[in-house]
Amino acid sequence: MLSHTHSPSSQQADRAAPAGGMAATARATMNARLLLIDDDARLTGMVGDYLTHAGFEVESAGTLAQARKSMDSALFDLVVLDLMLPDGDGLDFCRELRRDTRFKRLPVLMLSARGEPMDRILGLELGADDYLPKPFEPRELQARVKALLRRTEPELQGDEVLRFGRLEIDRAARMARLDGKPCDLTSHQFDLLSVLAQSPGRVLSRDQIMDSLKGHPLEAFDRSIDVHISRIRAVIEDDPKAPRRVLTVRGAGYVFARKQDAEGSA
Repeated sequence: MLSHTHSPSSQQADRAAPAGGMAATARATMNARLLLIDDDARLTGMVGDYLTHAGFEVESAGTLAQARKSMDSALFDLVVLDLMLPDGDGLDFCRELRRDTRFKRLPVLMLSARGEPMDRILGLELGADDYLPKPFEPRELQARVKALLRRTEPELQGDEVLRFGRLEIDRAARMARLDGKPCDLTSHQFDLLSVLAQSPGRVLSRDQIMDSLKGHPLEAFDRSIDVHISRIRAVIEDDPKAPRRVLTVRGAGYVFARKQDAEGSA
């Protein structure tokens, strides 16, 4: 079992880790990117190695400041968050993530050596998706990470169809359908919609969208992406002026809502 180390210079004797597609099964087992936030270098080293060998990409942060910097510069599929850190409290950071549109739906698995029931309850109430007390078996952590990733992936049919409520995106047929009826999208608009839909709940900047589109004649700087987004909304939204599927995050980019229609937005 893995536990935290006790160092004479450490003031955090009771601590534990945050982190931000194709088929859901593949996403949950290979190449998902995790952010492990814990100031216990020995623990993060062991856990990081274990999860890396299991097929995940793992980045570690020993402080909340480092975590914020990492999350501002890279995309993560899941955060493993320690409850107590040198520069802040994991519960407060979890609340901060849930207030940020970019990370509102990012899965958070909270770890802590403090196993009090109230800590677990508070963590879950503040937005953590799961809670694992220290010490723990690495295999259980891996299983919980996979379960959270599976839970947050869109429903797939034959690994080629993304379903979000009434909207269906068939990548094999290169067609989007709303209420079973084909949507009138150009090839470029379909590719743009697919890029967004493959990262539901995650804010993508224009540069990130351009990187994903690779070679398409869309220029990030002449606002043509914005024009295509407007046209996509005109086709897939019930009210394009009040979108619930493709949302704008001012100054950051766009996010495809993970939950739509009656379920709510991103």
